[in-house]
Amino acid sequence: MTKLSVNINKFATLRNSRGGTNPDVVKAAIDAQRFGADGVTVHPRPDERHIRYEDVRQIKKIITTEFNIEGNCTEQKFIDLVLETKPEQVTLVPDTLGQLTSDHGWDTIKNKDYLENIISVFKKAGIRVSIFVDPDIKMVEGAAATGTDRIELYTEGYAKQFAAGSRESAVKPYIDAALKAKELGLGINAGHDLDRQNLQFFKQQIPWVDEVSIGHALVCDALYVGFENSIQLYKRQLG
Repeated sequence: MTKLSVNINKFATLRNSRGGTNPDVVKAAIDAQRFGADGVTVHPRPDERHIRYEDVRQIKKIITTEFNIEGNCTEQKFIDLVLETKPEQVTLVPDTLGQLTSDHGWDTIKNKDYLENIISVFKKAGIRVSIFVDPDIKMVEGAAATGTDRIELYTEGYAKQFAAGSRESAVKPYIDAALKAKELGLGINAGHDLDRQNLQFFKQQIPWVDEVSIGHALVCDALYVGFENSIQLYKRQLG
């Protein structure tokens, strides 16, 4: 079964745009798990423009489902937060300072030594590690050499081609990358621009995906159909 982890960053973006505590980000995490999400994802950035570091601490106190913290592991503040809160999973993303949103995976060959070192830090703390990669066989092979537990396939390219009507060619490199990851014993996550239109086809082509992390599209849908309905609709797409 492919798990659905709901990224609640957008709740924090809305809260921060006005100040105060509405919407309540901790309540969003509670509701996500209450409405059937298999996990909750947050992606704190150094400028705390959406999820704040204190949000992560407060969510950790109440969460009963899987907790996934994404972020840039070159920031010591991020490393310290993950080791303090000890989520079930940390997803390492190669963001630059001030980046609007994640837009590429790790060069796992160029950064092998660094990734191997930082991954060992988190694994020694009992935290499962996933690293963000593009659907490139060499990058998947490089990921396996770092000692990571999983990869997260960066799916923006798939989503764009799917929307343009080229779904078979869109998913092909992801199938190849996922097959290589499976062969190498890596778990597989996926995320970025997955939505109700393209998710089912992606899952059908790569049924062994362990987890998808979805935030922006799911929260946008929730504005129209409600948060609970949106989560259930996405779970339905995963079969």
